[in-house]
Amino acid sequence: MPRPDRRAPDALRPYAMQRHFQRYPAGSVLIEMGATRVICAASVEDRVPFFQRGTGEGWIAAEYSLLPSATSTRTQREAVRGRQNGRTQEIQRLIGRALRSVVDMKALGERTIQIDCDVIQADGGTRTASITGAFVALVEACASFYEKGGTFPVRDFVSAVSVGVSHEGAPILDLCYEEDSQAIVDMNVVMTGDGRFVEVQGTGEGRPFSRAELTTLLDYGEKGCRELISYQKDVLGGELVWLVGRVG
Repeated sequence: MPRPDRRAPDALRPYAMQRHFQRYPAGSVLIEMGATRVICAASVEDRVPFFQRGTGEGWIAAEYSLLPSATSTRTQREAVRGRQNGRTQEIQRLIGRALRSVVDMKALGERTIQIDCDVIQADGGTRTASITGAFVALVEACASFYEKGGTFPVRDFVSAVSVGVSHEGAPILDLCYEEDSQAIVDMNVVMTGDGRFVEVQGTGEGRPFSRAELTTLLDYGEKGCRELISYQKDVLGGELVWLVGRVG
């Protein structure tokens, strides 16, 4: 069975990023992955959480939210309910871990970079799109205080993508909502620019999956992450891409 949008099994959806999407954050990006759209903003604060005080190290924190109108059925704001649900907390932790994996906290200094990811339209892969877009916003934010000759806080690139096994039993890359809602295996892959895994979250929702299927899913995930990292470099351009990994 062909995919809903006729893509090849190992093809990403059409993607785009728009830098400087908001005026006030130190870094901001609108990322589009198919019909999924997320605003990613990075704000710099000259303070750190209590557990980092006096260490000379900084911190990366993330918040994630889904606008009520982002899905086909309106979702009540979590502020109205008075608490975040478990899914939101899980995604926030994932975004924070992914970004911290490529940041030198000493080079960051005693600063906190607050990452805000707001989903304005959801069609699958919102958490992975958030990581991929937030990375670009993070680099912009770090460039706002970087002093030439120093160590740039961001050491490497990082991106994320979803993979899964369709309800027909075929491994596929970058699932849209229609595919995700029917998938028998669902997985998120987060990778660095040098090809190392930050996180692999996989679940056999319809049935267990084989080692061979896992290998194919990881291959697809690596292919997607590498393509997105190449695009991150294009988006950052000569203005900023040279800073990533720079020491002195």
